[in-house]
Amino acid sequence: MPPFIVMDVLERAQEMEARGKSIIHMEIGEPDFDTPLPIKEAAIRAITAGDTHYTSSPGKMELREAIAAHYERKYNVEVSPERILITAGTSPGMLLVFSALMEQGDEIILPDPYYACYPNFIRYLGGQPVFVPVWEEDGFKYRPEEIKKSISARTRAIIVNSPSNPTGTVFSGEELAAMAEIGPTIISDEIYHGLIYEGEEHTILEYTDQAFVINGFSKLYAMTGWRLGWVITPPEYIRAMQKMQQNLFICAPSFAQTAAISALTECDRYIEDMVQAYDERRRYVLKRLNEMGIATRVAPTGAFYALANVKKYTSDSYAFAFEILEKAGVAVTPGIDFGPNCEGYLRLSYANSLENLKEGMDRIERFLAQLP
Repeated sequence: MPPFIVMDVLERAQEMEARGKSIIHMEIGEPDFDTPLPIKEAAIRAITAGDTHYTSSPGKMELREAIAAHYERKYNVEVSPERILITAGTSPGMLLVFSALMEQGDEIILPDPYYACYPNFIRYLGGQPVFVPVWEEDGFKYRPEEIKKSISARTRAIIVNSPSNPTGTVFSGEELAAMAEIGPTIISDEIYHGLIYEGEEHTILEYTDQAFVINGFSKLYAMTGWRLGWVITPPEYIRAMQKMQQNLFICAPSFAQTAAISALTECDRYIEDMVQAYDERRRYVLKRLNEMGIATRVAPTGAFYALANVKKYTSDSYAFAFEILEKAGVAVTPGIDFGPNCEGYLRLSYANSLENLKEGMDRIERFLAQLP
């Protein structure tokens, strides 16, 4: 299994900081905001009340009902709580979904660029990732005809990630509907839902029931360390995934599940403030990238990432990212972490204060100015 390169960058940056070097972090995809107060207070009440024991393996029914109500309220989609499985973050959710779908040698279609861990999960379980290139001029969105060319008798699913990591791409309702009509089951990674700044987001469940939705609390609610997510499954898969959950994880953390109900029901004001701040940062970073001549042709409208096209400076984004770290003191993620079709790009995360982002962009600009 290859390393998750962004973590290598982070760990090198932390070593440099320990030696007294000033580092601006634009590599890691983690909210810089604290978890909203109602969530923390709910967790404290739960722990104090002794809510520290195993739950049922699918998760607390109260939380599953709150998630179902969220989908009805936000997307006008009815989801039975019986189809929802609470997981210890979205990574275990991915493991369960891929395990339920694949036998040895089965194929999963995914875009290139992709979230770095997708193919590692698939190969770990004996499957084969099938990559469909997506291009900057298309806003890094699938071309349906290219997906159709990649479908074989062993295709089990197509992955859609909207809003996307690393590209910030958001698929329209029409584009998701077209994806649903292609045929294979859709795995929709919706972990960045809520973090959208232009247009409107949609869940794949508006267009098909033959889909798995993976989502969680880490990004929108600034709860990365709480390790809590969920999977919505077609009905015929829930029992298989429940049995795997029982054996592999038993259940998600109990008091975190209780606190997550507050995230869904009491935190709208906090979320609005965070999204407004992210958008201000996004617009600033895009402005600076355009001024430097390294912005992509289609601006990202979701998540908290922007790609910088640095092909005129390098064909080795890995070495280039570490050179920027060493010489400019800015941690960024090399595009190669997200697939061969992302070579020549850097991923910049704007999940950092505007003050730090300004300093980071100034340092990158000075670094680029010294290059031929």
